Amino acid sequence: MMDDAYIYVITALLPLSALMVVVQKNPYHALVIRGILGAVAALVYAVLGAADVALTEALVGTMLAITLYAVAVRSSLNMRLGILQNDLAVLEAQAELSFKRTSRASSREVTESPHPSSRALLELVDHLRGLLKKHHMRLEFVPYADLQAMEVGLQERDIHAFCVYDERVSPKPDYDEFPCYGIMTRIRRLYDLMQAELPILAASLTYVPAGESTFTAIHASKPVLSPTEEVHP
Repeated sequence: MMDDAYIYVITALLPLSALMVVVQKNPYHALVIRGILGAVAALVYAVLGAADVALTEALVGTMLAITLYAVAVRSSLNMRLGILQNDLAVLEAQAELSFKRTSRASSREVTESPHPSSRALLELVDHLRGLLKKHHMRLEFVPYADLQAMEVGLQERDIHAFCVYDERVSPKPDYDEFPCYGIMTRIRRLYDLMQAELPILAASLTYVPAGESTFTAIHASKPVLSPTEEVHP
């Protein structure tokens, strides 16, 4: 009886690891634990004399399944954001300056040099990355030459959303009171997340239902108002 005690210990790890997979919120952590679960199952089969089942579990139930799950998780937890090439150049230049920051003088240049509209874009991207990170998602930029190309990309489902200068704001807005960039998305879940967790002054949000043009969605949504106008119409 004592000689078989290790079998009971190994077998007890099966429901324990399965429970950890179920309660895990981070999908990448869940993949790791799922691999441990498969390894434990293969070990149990081998100990009980089912070598063929253990081999099948190790190759198919663990290695192949984990690989497919990893690909699915990486592709599904990725927000593809359309952005104009000029705006992407601003973000890349800022990233390069931040990487090369080696002295206090260069640090001042990074924080003081951006134009107000560029600063608004940088802050919006930082807010987006922080929001998506909370939900274990990544932000991927898809550059476009013009707004029309981004609209086509959104309608053809090449991107989940796009970010562009909001033309509903006055030509010379007060960047401290108005969001000067707008985000349009075709994913209702993303719209709800950004509406609930994105700072109100970070960007204006527009939901574009399937089959509806961005022009119709923009004019159907509420215009951007300052906090003063919202309280005292």
